[in-house]
Amino acid sequence: MALKKVLSIVLAGGEGNRLMPLTADRAKPAVPFAGGYRLIDFALSNLVNSGYLQIVVLTQYKSHSLDRHISETWRMSTQLGRYVASVPAQQRVGKSWFLGSANAIYQSLNLIHDANPDIVVVVGADHVYRMDFQQMVQQHVASGAKATVAAVRQPLNMANQFGVIEVDKNDPQKISAFVEKPAETEGLAADPTQFLASMGNYVFDADALVEALRIDAERLDTKHDMGGDIIPYFVSQGEAGVYDFTLNDIPGSTDRDRTYWRDVGTIDSFYDAHMDLISPVPVFNLYNSEWPIYTRQSISPPAKFVRGDNNTVGTALDSIVASGSVISGGIVEGSVLSNDVYVGPATRIQDSVLMDKVRIGEGAVVKRAIIDKNVKVPAGAAIGLDADLDRARGFKVTESGITVLAKGQVVPEPDASELALAAEHRRTVPEAIKAATEKFPDIRDSAEQVTKIQADSVEV
Repeated sequence: MALKKVLSIVLAGGEGNRLMPLTADRAKPAVPFAGGYRLIDFALSNLVNSGYLQIVVLTQYKSHSLDRHISETWRMSTQLGRYVASVPAQQRVGKSWFLGSANAIYQSLNLIHDANPDIVVVVGADHVYRMDFQQMVQQHVASGAKATVAAVRQPLNMANQFGVIEVDKNDPQKISAFVEKPAETEGLAADPTQFLASMGNYVFDADALVEALRIDAERLDTKHDMGGDIIPYFVSQGEAGVYDFTLNDIPGSTDRDRTYWRDVGTIDSFYDAHMDLISPVPVFNLYNSEWPIYTRQSISPPAKFVRGDNNTVGTALDSIVASGSVISGGIVEGSVLSNDVYVGPATRIQDSVLMDKVRIGEGAVVKRAIIDKNVKVPAGAAIGLDADLDRARGFKVTESGITVLAKGQVVPEPDASELALAAEHRRTVPEAIKAATEKFPDIRDSAEQVTKIQADSVEV
């Protein structure tokens, strides 16, 4: 089989309203994740690791930090025909901005014409996963389909959150129906408790995609959406196939994380994805060096753990601590700390996500919170302990009880009652170690496995 020329398009223009306030100052794909990454790094790393090195990123809303990250991080030799190019909305076919994901590609058809590919791979920019797209392209070509949709298995009760794929009973690789967020759907024949959900990743024959986009652009009864309009068009033509994500084989993956995929489009899912990283045997393993996730490396010194006042010990348990962070006599439990975070003496950080350059003052307590960049938490403050108090100070609190502070948000000095609340929830190191053991009772049993996972990622 002759090699096909592939162009990859990353859709990175969404507003990300459900991730507010983390998207108040940046596009959703630029939101920091897992200590040192941006969300878009997962999509780009998957494409690059798959061997697809001609990539365009379509941007629109609040794209400055995203554009800067791409230009500083994703540099490849253009002399060899390799590139990751950030392309903003340009109003090439009219005076409107992107009207939907399909319209974004339609308004950027010049990119397809210039690259002249045989195959176009289209992916979203706000999912956390590993995937070899070359395997999906191989199935697409072999099947003869004009469009192929990547599908991940999800519980039936989540059908109303995804595009649902129903397969042909006589051909499990062919889509018989594609429905956006139905109230309910039938389970799979192989597992009645699950259904196939669209991952937002697609493979197209280039000429078929261009024709479908032109037809869609002329219609008045469309939202110009890839999942809502373009894929149903191919289904109606009998030309849509499905690629089951469980078939994707990633080098270095484990049974625990091989089919991991998470849409991090909401605060709760964003938070949960972070918690997936910090268990002793992580649900999603960042330490797989055979399929690395690339990003811009921070110009920061190594993380440091030192004693604080009164000989309090800087400690981190079941946590990720990025470069430049200093834990000076505080206790960090089940949390993710990004670059250049400072945790002061006698503090307690529990089940939280702290982004770049957050500073936690002496004796403060932070629990089940996401704190965006450059926030300074004053000494003795309590965040995440009293939802009413958090809302009164202008912090966002989700229905599940996660407190979110926006980039650079000012935290008022605590009053006497807040100081008492923080003091009540502070914890000593022995107490923290005991609590961690209770949280992960299999820590000792899994220690050998954890050591192996991390050791395997380091070349000796």
